[in-house]
Amino acid sequence: MAERSFAREVEDLKLGAGEVFSGEGILAITKALLQSGVSYVGGYQGSPISHLMDVLADARDVMEDLGVHFESSASEAAAAAMLSASVMYPVRGAVTWKSTAGTNVASDALSNLASGGVTGGALIVIGEDYGEGSSIMQERSHAFAMKSQMWLLTPRPNLPSIVDAVEKAFELSEASNTPVMLQVGIRSCHVHGQFVAKDNKRPAYTLRQALENPVRDVNRIVLPPASFLHEREKLERRWPAAVAYVKAAGLNEFFGPAEGQVGLIVQGGLYNSTMRALQHLGLADVYGTSRVPIYVMNVAYPMIDDEVIAFAAGKSAVLMIEEGAPEYIEQALHTLMRRRGIVTKVSGKDVLPLGGEYSAPVLVKGLSAFLEANAPALLGNRPPVPDPAPVLNDPRVKALAEVVPPRPAGFCTGCPERPIFAAMKLVEKELGVHHVAADIGCHLFSILPPFNIGGTTMGYGLGPASASAFNVEAGKRSISVMGDGGFWHNGLATSVGNAVFNKQDGVILVVDNFYSSATGGQDLMSSRARNPRRKTNNSIVDAVKGIGATWVRQIDRTYDVAKMRDTLREALTTGAKGPKIIVASSECMLNKQRRVKPEFAKAVKAGKRMVKERFGVDEDVCTGDHACIRLSGCPSLSVKHTDDPLKDDPVAAIDNSCVGCGNCGEVSEAAVLCPSFYRADVIHNPTRWDGILHRLRSTVIGWLQARRAARRIVFAD
Repeated sequence: MAERSFAREVEDLKLGAGEVFSGEGILAITKALLQSGVSYVGGYQGSPISHLMDVLADARDVMEDLGVHFESSASEAAAAAMLSASVMYPVRGAVTWKSTAGTNVASDALSNLASGGVTGGALIVIGEDYGEGSSIMQERSHAFAMKSQMWLLTPRPNLPSIVDAVEKAFELSEASNTPVMLQVGIRSCHVHGQFVAKDNKRPAYTLRQALENPVRDVNRIVLPPASFLHEREKLERRWPAAVAYVKAAGLNEFFGPAEGQVGLIVQGGLYNSTMRALQHLGLADVYGTSRVPIYVMNVAYPMIDDEVIAFAAGKSAVLMIEEGAPEYIEQALHTLMRRRGIVTKVSGKDVLPLGGEYSAPVLVKGLSAFLEANAPALLGNRPPVPDPAPVLNDPRVKALAEVVPPRPAGFCTGCPERPIFAAMKLVEKELGVHHVAADIGCHLFSILPPFNIGGTTMGYGLGPASASAFNVEAGKRSISVMGDGGFWHNGLATSVGNAVFNKQDGVILVVDNFYSSATGGQDLMSSRARNPRRKTNNSIVDAVKGIGATWVRQIDRTYDVAKMRDTLREALTTGAKGPKIIVASSECMLNKQRRVKPEFAKAVKAGKRMVKERFGVDEDVCTGDHACIRLSGCPSLSVKHTDDPLKDDPVAAIDNSCVGCGNCGEVSEAAVLCPSFYRADVIHNPTRWDGILHRLRSTVIGWLQARRAARRIVFAD
């Protein structure tokens, strides 16, 4: 196992009533679930909610004591379907995933769940982000909440508000028989703070009780004509019930003065950034006291019309601060104002960016434009606005940026996926460029320099499926790539099964690095380690053969670049029919180092003889053409200047970040480059025999060096 241990954090989940919980927002959500009497929890890992799944995995003993069932779901669809336990029975359940990609995967189950409705509270914790830091397409979950009539909460980014939102979300779900989404961004997940804990609750109604006392309500089964009645029920009963609960519970909040010329309507998750921007403008203090009226929508959907109208009444203008595109809430505000005959001006995306993350500097600019147009007097004592990026705007940094090229994201040092794409470049040199369909995962870095491989990516485990249109007679075959995470998530049936069924002629490359590496190193069905809580060591090769694949090759050491090259060449040229599947396996180096480094350090400390492999470049042999770098791209492989007057270019060099994977030498040998790489064994706690060998080798090498120096031609000055 390489999964990170959260043993210390798990101890905080045991805190009782009156004790103070300190930590991150994502951990506070975990504690809030246990305080809410949840019966079962599931989900699929992904930033920014990965910690939630990881902590729950380590907290299984705590949850078992409470009678809470937890499992790591195979996909977001599996997690969403898990919530069906709350349809017929009064059990509370929660699932989590990365949105919006995960919400799209789960859409089938969610649509059915929202149609029939729930009896017990059903909560979906979704992680959503915008801007350059986001790793997925920047769509909004808000649209899904609206179209399926599921309520969407976006609590203020502080721990008491987040915990309260989780607890109230279950009550809201039960009051309206509707699933509830709780949306948190990366700032909410990783904000630090405190809250006063409550005792963890055992489920009021357990899953065992549900199994032993089956209930069947045909009105909640999604089958025509009941499904038509469900839509009427959403509008005529569930929506009004939700609005009534939100108002009665005071989920939305008001801050600042009761009256004002203008006002701000803010999504709850943007409250902290908004307050920071107001502080920069001299309109709020560090304690959160605002001079401008603020209505915080901790419930983004449904909108509470009466609260909005009461807030906007008597104001000349309001600003809707809503992150993401399109501006769903702003559009709803315009509709509401016109229907009620309210003349208050509504601003939003006219002064704020249409998309991207609303950070404090962005909000300072937008708020300034809004206030200058509608209440310029409020800006009369505005202090100088600080430089939003003092480091980036430093002249020295700007000068450095002009000479240092930007470095694209890439594989980790020693990544076992790098030799796979080095082999693909060698085959490309022989057979020409092929269409390559990429997938979600670490291997997607191959689209960037130095490999520049990959034309499309359609979703997790959908790489081979996205190449299905190219199943035609042609002089070349398509190549598709997916990781082991994508394979078990969606790829086995949707990609490989589809290729076998349709007798596709392309090449499918499954990158097996033993973990769901891109999401934090969680174990998978095919992980090689023994996991006491899950069944691992399930063969990908056996799985693809089990659904009918016949041309299957297993490579158990991806660093063998020559073998990778030859296998790829065979797959692209063989006359065999059907999909050609290559399973390329080597352990993720990041997770391997996380596992072996503590073991190595412990052994060294105990006095055991330990050997660590390191690689280097003989600068006398290196020609300086840098072909090895172009075929590797390893961060530890760099260049350095040489004093040799016969070499114009700097030579290759390996720095101290090298992990000894040997890829650089393998690439050089497979590509027939200069033999300048060497391996050195660094011995800790050497034995007496090691010392004798070292002295003997040093003597021989010294004699050879002196002999060569004596024969060297020296030109007089």
